[in-house]
Amino acid sequence: MAAPSPVVTTVDLIRHGEPVGGRRYRGQLDDPLSPKGWQQMRAAIAEHHPWQTIITSPLLRCREFALELASRHAIPLREDARLLEIGFGSWEGKTADELLASDPDCIRRYRRDPIGQRPAGAEALLDFQERVVSAWEAILQSCQGQHVLVVVHAGVIRMILRHILQMPLPQLFRIQVGNAAITRIRVEHDENQAWPLLIFHDGQL
Repeated sequence: MAAPSPVVTTVDLIRHGEPVGGRRYRGQLDDPLSPKGWQQMRAAIAEHHPWQTIITSPLLRCREFALELASRHAIPLREDARLLEIGFGSWEGKTADELLASDPDCIRRYRRDPIGQRPAGAEALLDFQERVVSAWEAILQSCQGQHVLVVVHAGVIRMILRHILQMPLPQLFRIQVGNAAITRIRVEHDENQAWPLLIFHDGQL
């Protein structure tokens, strides 16, 4: 007798577009999307709406677009606070140029050693990992067999990819994530195990 076909869950992760104020270490600051950011998100999705569920970070730069999309196509929407961006502590709200003006090597040190060289008051990377992985596992459990859209932040997407690819945690910042870029992960559920496969990253539908 042939083995039963595994249940497949498809998760599309989309990073928010450009927020008001442009590029900066925003972390958990709640800036909304700029007009350019709205344009980026609407262009990325266009008329696609294959999803049975939309899940979003509660921050405005994610939630407002998720709400618009869910309302337009009558797709169930829920927020998950575990999907907040990593907290950058004393760096929040500052541009790279502002940080480098006072310490020309600070960003390089942080990217190469995000555990030992995090900004003052920043969220510990291990704590960030714990909450994002918890959210990811909850998505797979509650949305098993569905096609899901998750509207989140670059750091969250990096952490999910690090988790499914089993990358060393300090290599998190080797993953580039563009504004309104989409990552697709297909997960086969077989005998109480989940087997994720990265279909594409930093791309378009």
